[in-house]
Amino acid sequence: MLNRQSYVTVLAVLSLLVACSKKNPITEEPVTIAPPPDFGFKVIGYMPNYRDPATIPDSKFRMTNVVNYAFATVNSSGVPVVNNPSRFQLVVNKAKANNAKIFISVNGTTANWKAMAVTATGRNSFIKNLMNILRQYQLDGADIDWEFPSTADSTDVAFTSMMKELSDSCHLGSKYYLTAAITAGKYAGSYRDAIKTEVFGYVDWMNIMAYDDFNTTVPYRQHSPYELAVTCLNYWLNTRGLPKAKCVLGLPAYGRPSGITQTNTTLAYSSILAQGGSPNSDSAMVTTSGWPSPYMIYYNGQPTIKRKTMLAQQRGNGVMMWEKGQDANDEYSLLKAVCDTIGRAY
Repeated sequence: MLNRQSYVTVLAVLSLLVACSKKNPITEEPVTIAPPPDFGFKVIGYMPNYRDPATIPDSKFRMTNVVNYAFATVNSSGVPVVNNPSRFQLVVNKAKANNAKIFISVNGTTANWKAMAVTATGRNSFIKNLMNILRQYQLDGADIDWEFPSTADSTDVAFTSMMKELSDSCHLGSKYYLTAAITAGKYAGSYRDAIKTEVFGYVDWMNIMAYDDFNTTVPYRQHSPYELAVTCLNYWLNTRGLPKAKCVLGLPAYGRPSGITQTNTTLAYSSILAQGGSPNSDSAMVTTSGWPSPYMIYYNGQPTIKRKTMLAQQRGNGVMMWEKGQDANDEYSLLKAVCDTIGRAY
């Protein structure tokens, strides 16, 4: 039991603490929702889950400052599931060891994207599970590869809502980057129009897929010419107002024929070179098991990749390549051509 003197002392101390707390109240710092810092010109390489990272030298990882692992796939329950998670961990490790940021790219069927994104409950579940993946693997960001939301079925509205909510989660405390792959923009229609201008404010950048402009009935057609890159940038930058800082131009590391089937006739850039194609050309005669007769295949050689990279430097803020494993691993590498053009060490 306290005596009177002790009691008075305790009261004095309590009064002093109360007075101090009123003068210096304990305050919590407000949590911000803002993008992480921009890190300049992006060199992005997709890495599909079927590609063994051990077959790709470390230098090819150093050439890119972002690696997008493809994919986590939205399942019928609206949950993103990492494909080949053990391989994903290897890619994560290799990217980090070579100072590249590592993102998870998310794809899925049109039906599964729609079923998930049209309801607030579905979007909330998807975002919660995707954020768990980002935290579990200690990633740097997420890339959304929904091919494609459409104005024809109102998934444009669902896509916009999903990107807004996902942006808030990724950018909480400026923790994670958020990007999206979008159509080339050459052709008007429900896919192109589904990308609303407000989405530009939710993402850190857009990966423009400036390739696959092929035709199975018309011969002698390049699927990714320099002119297509110009057309894409003109549309997204000038017509739609995509900020330069958020504009990333897509580059192909593979070739396509024209005027014939695309099934079993496309080839990796490295495979084209192995059949005698030139790194200084954009076309070559090849054969495949799917089309044993010699046919012309169209691709991007080093000179075209350098021209496109210079264009992206002038008008945008990066390039991305589908995909890293299709590139050559020697002096004829397309990623090497990119790095040599911008002066990036590797």
